[in-house]
Amino acid sequence: MKDFQNKIAKYLKARGWGKGAPGAYAKAVVIEAAELLEHFQWTDSSAEELRKDKEKFKQVQKEVADIMIYCFDLAVTLEFDMEKILKSKLAEVSKKYPAKLMSKAKKENNDSVYWKIKKEHRMKGLS
Repeated sequence: MKDFQNKIAKYLKARGWGKGAPGAYAKAVVIEAAELLEHFQWTDSSAEELRKDKEKFKQVQKEVADIMIYCFDLAVTLEFDMEKILKSKLAEVSKKYPAKLMSKAKKENNDSVYWKIKKEHRMKGLS
């Protein structure tokens, strides 16, 4: 992942970018996320159905790539280690939503477990 961050840094530097306001990258992530969401507007396709629609699948891939690139642009600009923060967040979320509990809730088609945990964390001011 560090390799990719270095590529992004070179990409930004070659264009005279990367010294911009972090908010510009955050806005770009949201804009690209909205473009990704447009591909799912009015549909509820499964992953299998989406993979079968080659053109739509290709467009979704491009939007995901745009989002990820802007996320890395932001990481490079703010000089933080994406691998480190992703591992840390994954550990935090794994603890927050224990696999056994969530798997059981999924089997029981009970999403109230998720929402209960989320509400408790929000009330504590946690993400």
